[in-house]
Amino acid sequence: MNLPIELLLFCLMIAAAIAVARLRDLFAAAMLTAVFSLLSACVFTLMDAVDVAFTEAAVGAGISTILILGTLSLTERTERQQPIRLLPFVVVALTGAALLYGTSDMPGYGDIDAPIHNDLTEEFIEGTEHKIHIPNVVTAVLASYRGYDTLGETTVIFAAAVGVMILLGGMSRRRRQRPARTDEGDAS
Repeated sequence: MNLPIELLLFCLMIAAAIAVARLRDLFAAAMLTAVFSLLSACVFTLMDAVDVAFTEAAVGAGISTILILGTLSLTERTERQQPIRLLPFVVVALTGAALLYGTSDMPGYGDIDAPIHNDLTEEFIEGTEHKIHIPNVVTAVLASYRGYDTLGETTVIFAAAVGVMILLGGMSRRRRQRPARTDEGDAS
């Protein structure tokens, strides 16, 4: 019995996600989050979405891990136990149910009759070089047809980076403003 590599990677992703949720050591959780992103990039590559895989590897495993480690250098290494609240579990369950319902009528993976294969594919492949004068179809789709989408993705990443820098800058200001501790029991 041959086990598809996609199924194996997906099971590893589930195991990594469960481990991240259960870990109390935040450094280990950060490293497992990077592993999850790399596994996800592998799945995207196997699904012939190399551009998405590259973005996931660079942003998910690279930049995000660096930002998480930078944040951990300013905080404690272990998580404090919080009381269990029911509302977040209910919200996650309802969101998951809505997503499953929303994807229930999608065509199967690789289905030749899927809308992605019937709408514009032939026009992109045959007309790209003549309409926008770019010989590579992937580059033409990303740079021209999906230009606004790519600009939106770049804007979101930029906004997230600015937000993290503001948060980290505020933490360092608070550290500088704290008065230094003095030991009252010292004898001079």
